[in-house]
Amino acid sequence: MAEKKEIATFAAGCFWGIEATFQKLNGVHSTCVGYSGGHQENPTYEDVCSGRTGHAESVRVDYDPKTISYQDLLEVFWKIHDPTSFHRQGPDVGSQYRSAIFYHTSEQETLAKTSKKNIEANGRFPGPVVTEIVPEAPFYRAEEYHQQYYAKRGR
Repeated sequence: MAEKKEIATFAAGCFWGIEATFQKLNGVHSTCVGYSGGHQENPTYEDVCSGRTGHAESVRVDYDPKTISYQDLLEVFWKIHDPTSFHRQGPDVGSQYRSAIFYHTSEQETLAKTSKKNIEANGRFPGPVVTEIVPEAPFYRAEEYHQQYYAKRGR
């Protein structure tokens, strides 16, 4: 019997580090970096970096929910970036670096919204959480040199 697979999509700044973190998790089958949430079809990295396409650098995570839950993935998401920073993560500035959760199912939507509410209520972050929680959008795979960027460079 084949393992069950589900998909989660997150944006949390530069996709290289985000992908590297999710790749290491037990239960994650694969990851893919790309562009979500914009209006231009088949954008290139240069298009997205221009800030005119509306896309966010995103990571699509293919995972086994029997091994790692969506809730577990959300916990990792909240830990690996600053969800109070509007259109910025570290030195990276622009809407392509925004914090976003692109949900694929109504269950993911509910879990993401509850998780965000809990994060806001527990005072974990000093400011308001600006993370967007929106329906999945067309996901455009980034150029091959971006895929598993850190793994290819020995990081």
